[in-house]
Amino acid sequence: MNKPTHLAIFTTDKADKNQFTQQLLSGKGSGHFEAFYQLNGLLFSRLTMDVLIDEELRHGHLEVAKDENRLLQSLSDGEQKKALLKYLLAQQPDYIILDNPFDNLDKASQTSLLVMLQEISSQTIIIQLVSRSRDLLPFIQQAFILEPNNILVAIEDIPAYLQQRNEESRFIFKGMVPPPINSYHLPDGPLVVFKNVSVQYDGKPIVTNICWTINPGESWQMIGPNGSGKTTLLSLITGDNPKAYGQDITLFGRKKGTGEAVWDIKKNIGYFTPAITSQFSRYDSIEKMIIGGFFDSIGLYLKPSDMQQKIARQWLELIEMLPLKNTLFHKLSPGRQRTALIARAMIKHPPLLILDEPTSGLDDYNAGLVVSLINKIVAETNTTIIYVSHRTEEGLLPDAIFELTPHENGSVGRCW
Repeated sequence: MNKPTHLAIFTTDKADKNQFTQQLLSGKGSGHFEAFYQLNGLLFSRLTMDVLIDEELRHGHLEVAKDENRLLQSLSDGEQKKALLKYLLAQQPDYIILDNPFDNLDKASQTSLLVMLQEISSQTIIIQLVSRSRDLLPFIQQAFILEPNNILVAIEDIPAYLQQRNEESRFIFKGMVPPPINSYHLPDGPLVVFKNVSVQYDGKPIVTNICWTINPGESWQMIGPNGSGKTTLLSLITGDNPKAYGQDITLFGRKKGTGEAVWDIKKNIGYFTPAITSQFSRYDSIEKMIIGGFFDSIGLYLKPSDMQQKIARQWLELIEMLPLKNTLFHKLSPGRQRTALIARAMIKHPPLLILDEPTSGLDDYNAGLVVSLINKIVAETNTTIIYVSHRTEEGLLPDAIFELTPHENGSVGRCW
C-alpha cells in the first residue's frame, strides 16, 4: 500500500465502530490499513471527551483547555471540540480518527472546526468516521463502508455512493396514526405564550425579552447556536425551571405561578431527547415500553386495558415493528429505539410534543426513519411539535422557525 491518504469510513448502526477504532489504534485492523500499523494514532470522539472531562473532575486539574484556564465541562460543544483537537495535535500523532466531529454543533461551529481540519490535513492524516453523508470532509481521497463484523468494502465511486445513500434514507411510513383513546380538555387559544421573558444565571443573561406564541396544531423548529438558550426555553415550557416564576408565561391556558403543579404542565407534553434512551435499560419488551407511555412510567407496573394494548400494537404496526413486539428495547438499533420512543411519547396524543435533537448521532437511514415519523404526526394529528436541532433535515418542513441569536445582554428571539 502506498503512503496513506485521507480516508473516510461510512458507518451504520449494524457495525461496531468502537471495536473497529480500537483494532486500528492497536495495529490489529483490516488489511486495508496495514500502513497504519506502525504509526501513532489518536481518537477524536465523544468518548475521548468524556474520559478527559471525568479525569479533570476527579483530579481537579486543567489539562485540555488549560490555555483558557477553564474546565472542559464549562465549555460549549464547539469550544470543547476545538480544545480537544488542539490537545491531540500537541501530541504530534501520525493520524487522527475523527468520529462524527460535526455532531451537535451549530453552523458557525461546524464552519470553524472545518477550517481547523483543513489546516491540519496538510500535515496529519485524517480518518473520518461518517454517519451523515453531508458531513464528509472535502479533502477525503478514499472511502470505505464498514459492514457488520467489521468488514471493510472499498467505495469505487464516492459521489455515486453518496447519491445512493441519500436515496435510501428517504423512508415513508405507511398506514395511519392510531387514534387517541382520551381527549384533552384545554381552554381555547395558544398552548404556550411567552411575553418579554428574560432569564439570567448568577448575573449572566441567557435570554432576554423573549416573545413567542405557539398555537395548537403548529409545527416549529427552534434553532440557535450552542449556548444560546434553547435548553433554557424548553425547561420553562416543561415546568422544570423555577426561573419561570415571576415571568409572563402562559402554559396550556393557565398563567404560570397561579397554583399549578408541575404535573399539571407535564401531563400535556410528550418529550423526547436522546438522553432518555438510557432510562430504558431495563429488560422490558418494546410493546411494554410503548404501553408505559399511557402511564408515563419507566417500566409497566399496572395492567393495561385491552384498548391500550390494541393502540400500542397499532403504533408498533405503523413503525413497522409489530413482529418485534417481544424484543427487548435495548436490542434495537438506535434509529428504531428513537422511533419507538417517539411513538411512546405520542401514544396519548399530547397537545405538545417536544423533540430535542431526535436525529443526533444517527446515520442517514435512521435519521430518515425519524423524519418520516415526525412528518406523519404533523400531517395526521392535532399535536403541536417543537423540533430542536442544529441540522436542517431534508424532507422536514416545519410551519415556522423560532431562532435565538446571542447578544451581550442575552439571546433574543425571532419567528420566521
